[in-house]
Amino acid sequence: MSKASAYFQLLKFRLSATVAFSSAIGFLLGRPDATWVNTSIVVLGGLLVTGSANIINQILEIDLDKMMKRTAKRPLPSGVLTVKEATVFCILLCLAGVSLLGFYFNWLAAALSFLSLLLYGFFYTPMKRLTPICVLIGAIPGALPPLIGWVAGTGYLGVEAWILFGIQFIWQFPHFWAIAWVLDDDYKKAGFKMLPMGGGKNLKTAIQIMIYTLLLIPLGLLPMQFGMAGKTSAFIAVVCGVLFLMQTFYLMHTCSKRAAMNIMFGSFLYLPIVQIAFVVDRL
Repeated sequence: MSKASAYFQLLKFRLSATVAFSSAIGFLLGRPDATWVNTSIVVLGGLLVTGSANIINQILEIDLDKMMKRTAKRPLPSGVLTVKEATVFCILLCLAGVSLLGFYFNWLAAALSFLSLLLYGFFYTPMKRLTPICVLIGAIPGALPPLIGWVAGTGYLGVEAWILFGIQFIWQFPHFWAIAWVLDDDYKKAGFKMLPMGGGKNLKTAIQIMIYTLLLIPLGLLPMQFGMAGKTSAFIAVVCGVLFLMQTFYLMHTCSKRAAMNIMFGSFLYLPIVQIAFVVDRL
């Protein structure tokens, strides 16, 4: 692995791009007449700050990453990059991302993005070995991107921003618990406590996943109720929510890894489809 590819891998580009995408969703809902240049800058700012947060995570978990098969070959545990090199890169990305959002849009959006980085890097990351409540803590910075995008586009933090936050906040519970179910053996090697209900892959955990997925259905109607989107996207959100919910019934019935994988992939589909529907309906 070359140094250049190692630095790129530190970003966790696919994860960072997904987060930046949800920032763009919030931005376009707040400013439907935005140009592609403005939208691209929001995406870039979100990508830089998220990449920086991901590097903090990898620096703090370097010894734990060595224990897990899926992370042992990352740039830091494999020794391709040093902690000092990663730290410098992390600081540069953070400064660039926060400054971009602050100077080009507003400093409230910049401050919220920095808060998201702090919560993810220094609160969620160490809590993963202490308590399953880490998922709740991690869901906060994980849900901030669309809210930050809205603030970048409008300059204020209104109820619309909190609706976008709420949908992505609740979505993360079935999403992360499904991932934790699938990767449970690897997570246990590092001592991560990600599953609820005592960490068991059982009916109680499956019911928890079902409850949070169920909450997405009424939440998906809120953008229509507050004039952020129309009936078409509300219908799509409800249909996607019902289909997502149906996957949890299979998990409750079987408590199997395959059912958890279905929910994991279902979560990857649900959020972008619903968010894109809101934007298209708004435009």
